[in-house]
Amino acid sequence: MKLYRFGRGGVHPKENKGFTADKSVAPITPADTLTLLLRQNIGAPSRAVVKKGDTVSRGQMIAEAGGFVGAPIHSPIYGKVVKIENVRDITGYWAEAVILERNPDDHVAATLYEDIDDDLFLNVVEQLSPEDIIARIGDAGLVGLGGASFPTRVKFTIPEGKRIDTLIINGAECEPYLTCDDRLMRERPADVIRGALLLSLACRSQRIFIGIEVNKPEAVLRMRKAIDDLSGLIERLDRRVEVFGLRTRYPQGSEKHLIQAVTDRIVPAGGLPADVRCVVDNVATAFAALQAVVLQRPLTARIVTVTGPELLSPGNFIVENGTTYRHLIDAAGGVPEGSGKIISGGPMMGKAIVSLDAPVTKGVSGVVVLPDTQSHRRAEQPCIRCSRCVSVCAMGLEPYLLMTLSGLHLQQEAEARGVMNCIECGSCQYICPSYRPLLDSIRLTKSIIRKNQKK
Repeated sequence: MKLYRFGRGGVHPKENKGFTADKSVAPITPADTLTLLLRQNIGAPSRAVVKKGDTVSRGQMIAEAGGFVGAPIHSPIYGKVVKIENVRDITGYWAEAVILERNPDDHVAATLYEDIDDDLFLNVVEQLSPEDIIARIGDAGLVGLGGASFPTRVKFTIPEGKRIDTLIINGAECEPYLTCDDRLMRERPADVIRGALLLSLACRSQRIFIGIEVNKPEAVLRMRKAIDDLSGLIERLDRRVEVFGLRTRYPQGSEKHLIQAVTDRIVPAGGLPADVRCVVDNVATAFAALQAVVLQRPLTARIVTVTGPELLSPGNFIVENGTTYRHLIDAAGGVPEGSGKIISGGPMMGKAIVSLDAPVTKGVSGVVVLPDTQSHRRAEQPCIRCSRCVSVCAMGLEPYLLMTLSGLHLQQEAEARGVMNCIECGSCQYICPSYRPLLDSIRLTKSIIRKNQKK
């Protein structure tokens, strides 16, 4: 089998997916209180449309999109609004949130799986225009579920003058430890395909390419079988659907690198996938889009991997938006003694959690609990000019130089050297034998440049 990959750079960290790869998706005991942050997407934060004391029903919109680049938020439960106040997010910063208290009679755990056959699918989508599909996706509050949290409605609102010929569904899941996408493709492959077909109708693309790293062989097999089983539906919609086996190489899941791997097209610096006639979305987003359009079900829950070397019961869980990290980790057996760091997301691009009482948001795909022995950075040493950071940079940058420019506060020079093209994958910092904080310096420089641009 031919393996596809992006052009240059990348690393292959230890995968550590065995803790949860064979754990079926399971519900958890519902939390009595949910804290829904109003900032859950790239762009403008949402605006609350409820007030303290209001009764809410499951699926009711409680916050509207705060702007064009925004998404509404919906209640996962039957209950009432007990507070609207600032709470601490995972980084320790204050953020506005709507706090819901579950009705004592609402004991139903969150579910995701509901049968949608071809007849139901066709009855709905054949009555909808691409604009109607995008509107339903927007109304359901969908954001990218691969971690970026970009509003899906905006992504599929193709700029005037652009034409899309290829929809790429990202099943790479290249982050170590995480297996939520793998389990989804293994358990509901037909629904992922139907969701991809629906998204292709929204962006008017004839081709659907699904990229999956080959360290998920069962997912590859089941997705290909689902394509065969749905061949009649695919033919009726005049689409071509194909699974691409990807070489296991981080950051294969980056949309620019995935585009290069499966189409051999290169997104220009500062450009978007639409510039090369592509749109990229995650497998979980395609699955959520199917539910949003066919069942008109808003995004209130998702699959989250909770994992770590010493967790008692790691797994892949259906988690309601607004559940605290503490409640989620308790479902996996609680925080093990001797834990040193808890990460929201994967270990390469995730963020360390300051407080376990912070709530999960739509974009959270995983929680990694690391023992103290794996949690500390080693002391930084002088650069030995080995150039490993240059060789692994998938964007062709010079991380060692960008860190030097950052230390000298030379942001303009760093910008000229392409620092804004960095995708913050962390490969440079991972490979550095001197343990230099390359990515931290680059992130700081990028944030300063953005602030200056706003001014």
